[in-house]
Amino acid sequence: MDGQGRPVTDGSEPSGRDAGSGSTTFNPERGSVIEILWVALRLGLTSFGGPIAHIGYFQDEYVQRRRWVDEETFADLVALSQAFPGAGSSKLGMAIGMARGGLWGGFAAWLGFTLPSAVIMTVLGVTASHLTEEAAGWIHGLVVVAVPVVGLAVWKLWRQLAPDRSRSSIAVLATLAVIAFPSPARTTIVFVFVLGGIAGWILLRREATAPRSYRHGSGRRATAVSAALFFVLLGLLPVARATFDAPAIATADAFYGSGALVFGGGSVVLPLLESETVGPGWVDENTFIAGFGAAQAVPGPIFTFSAYLGASMGTEPNGTGGALLALVAIFLPSFLIVVATLPSFGSLRSRVEVQAVLRGVNAAVVGILLAALYDPLWSSAILSPEDFGLALAALGLLAFWKLPPWLVVILTAAAGGLLATL
Repeated sequence: MDGQGRPVTDGSEPSGRDAGSGSTTFNPERGSVIEILWVALRLGLTSFGGPIAHIGYFQDEYVQRRRWVDEETFADLVALSQAFPGAGSSKLGMAIGMARGGLWGGFAAWLGFTLPSAVIMTVLGVTASHLTEEAAGWIHGLVVVAVPVVGLAVWKLWRQLAPDRSRSSIAVLATLAVIAFPSPARTTIVFVFVLGGIAGWILLRREATAPRSYRHGSGRRATAVSAALFFVLLGLLPVARATFDAPAIATADAFYGSGALVFGGGSVVLPLLESETVGPGWVDENTFIAGFGAAQAVPGPIFTFSAYLGASMGTEPNGTGGALLALVAIFLPSFLIVVATLPSFGSLRSRVEVQAVLRGVNAAVVGILLAALYDPLWSSAILSPEDFGLALAALGLLAFWKLPPWLVVILTAAAGGLLATL
């Protein structure tokens, strides 16, 4: 690219086109790892509002201000971040970092964006077990505010990912399946994803877009190793967990599996993490949902909720070590996926069958999140008319007054504390 963010060519062929291939290749200007880390750290300190808002922050910083990628490339990288499982906005940042600075650039982009919220959530997790009874009202306020936050996420995702009759039907059936077969959640969700993909392949075939590829310097070996490692860990960690009585392996499996199997990122990880941590008794349900509510009030990726869970678990590893293990385990699948798919994503996404399967899976994601809105959120948070009124007020502040989520979380927690004293 030149200084204005345009693809640089040698004049022998059209800008951004591989001669004779018919596919677009974007070759961004290289940057230093320190530069990428610093810019991502600034975003990690200021990017409030969840995954959808993060896309806007990234566009302003990476496209408009710094011109690290052009608009067309950014749109395709957004599609990549949504098409595969893992942390949605974090995968987008990793992809931009890799395009800018190779593998280490991708790591720096993740580290900078993740570090601020990870530190905050770790501190909250370490102190969760030391909270006094006077804080119970505030904690319940955090539990309540998670209901409207996830409710709005369901509404937005439904309009975006299930806008027609076929995809709405997939979403409804996915909701019913998760509610009917709640345990083990990982098995049920994988089954729902598979059925959603099959339904999409049958019902949702459409015209493909032009293929597009990206060069980020990782090479074919890194691509192949990343793809293999993703599946090897996904298969071997459960086996190792069943074979060895090692809490660290169990923790790694729980969080790696959650990060590897969740489509859509953000709030969608809720049912998997709830099953993996509350189910075996590592964290109690109120502590879990209160932490999820608190995660809405901090900048950066919601997946740093994993640091809170790792730190607050009643069994070892916990504390700072548990937070670090949970954090690395849940984000590792996202990193491996970006390395494995970034070079060939354009041509892969251009296939009609792949697009149809992805649309079906994304519709199923909506249904899974709707089921999580009912259980554990609604069933655990809305226990009285006062709780319903508090959740409704928070919904109004978010949806109609357009207050930032972090402020609504603080106000709802304070209201919960006030109600507890009355």
